[in-house]
Amino acid sequence: MTDAPKRTPLYDLHVALGGKMVDFAGWEMPVQYPMGIMGEHKQCREKAALFDVSHMGQVILRGDNVGEKLEAICPQAYATLKEGKARYGFFTNEDGGIMDDLIVSNAGDHYFVVVNAALRHQDIPHMKAHLDGVEVTEIFDRALVAVQGPAAENVVGDLCPAAREMKFMETIVADIDGVECRLSRLGYTGEDGYEISIPDADAERITKLFLAHEDCEPAGLGARDSLRLEAGLCLYGNDIDQSTSPIEASLAWAIQKRRKEEGGFPGADRIQKELAEGAAKKLVGIKPSGRAPARQHVEIQCAEGNTIGEITSGCFGPTVGGPVAMGYVAAPHGKVGEQVKLIIRGKAHDAEIVALPFVTQNYKR
Repeated sequence: MTDAPKRTPLYDLHVALGGKMVDFAGWEMPVQYPMGIMGEHKQCREKAALFDVSHMGQVILRGDNVGEKLEAICPQAYATLKEGKARYGFFTNEDGGIMDDLIVSNAGDHYFVVVNAALRHQDIPHMKAHLDGVEVTEIFDRALVAVQGPAAENVVGDLCPAAREMKFMETIVADIDGVECRLSRLGYTGEDGYEISIPDADAERITKLFLAHEDCEPAGLGARDSLRLEAGLCLYGNDIDQSTSPIEASLAWAIQKRRKEEGGFPGADRIQKELAEGAAKKLVGIKPSGRAPARQHVEIQCAEGNTIGEITSGCFGPTVGGPVAMGYVAAPHGKVGEQVKLIIRGKAHDAEIVALPFVTQNYKR
């Protein structure tokens, strides 16, 4: 008997808005609303969409030299992360695989970490075990909503003027309609936007205030997936996992120069070797030429018909106007422009390796 899925503080609002609820990582979440995935996707690219991401794990780290201590379990330069800044990163295992990806913010008197919903049971004990002298506290009384899209600055800024002054990957505490919230200018869609941590008791009221803006509509998990895939962003469990290294996953950009040189994190031997010599496989963008979407586990063949890898994520890309996918191909394959074949239901379909992202990322730097 598995536990019944948990509900976020916005569950009743999702139902009232006509959200189609599904079990996602042990949470009842809206996969779409009456507008539909295509409409919600377009809304986010053209105006603004609001996503409930309260299922994500929100964690507070308190103690001395938290950033320095995080460097023992992450390959990111967190010791030099300035107050008010956020940085994407990941936990690596001893083999150089990715245990989870996360966002770490330096909040001044503490660090604020957001981890994936499905892995909070792994990540929180991992931090408790390895961050000596650091108090690791999971927050259970705050919702997390993401307002994403070119109109996000107006949607959030109309209620919180300080939000307009923020740049990409900055984080502040600010008042929204009398409630102290944490705002971070980042997201998972490739668009400008914010993730906003709101006390449970006020979450529905403040979410409704955002949705009252003429340019903001609710969006579900379906649009979240097509948006992040077009933006070339990895999904943990699909595109990255315990066996894939950051170098294979084309995430070398997320490891700062000092850490690449010094090492001193789990799996550094493999990661430094792959940085120097190249990885055995790499994550690439794949554009099928037909209309058939290539889903996870679809086989990728080279022009000669030999298996060179497999798709890890694929869907129809509404902004691109056709199917989009990501997958791993064995070195030396993977050059942009290389023609490949995708084996979909036993039939070979033409595709091309393309540069990621599929759409321009519109962050406010």
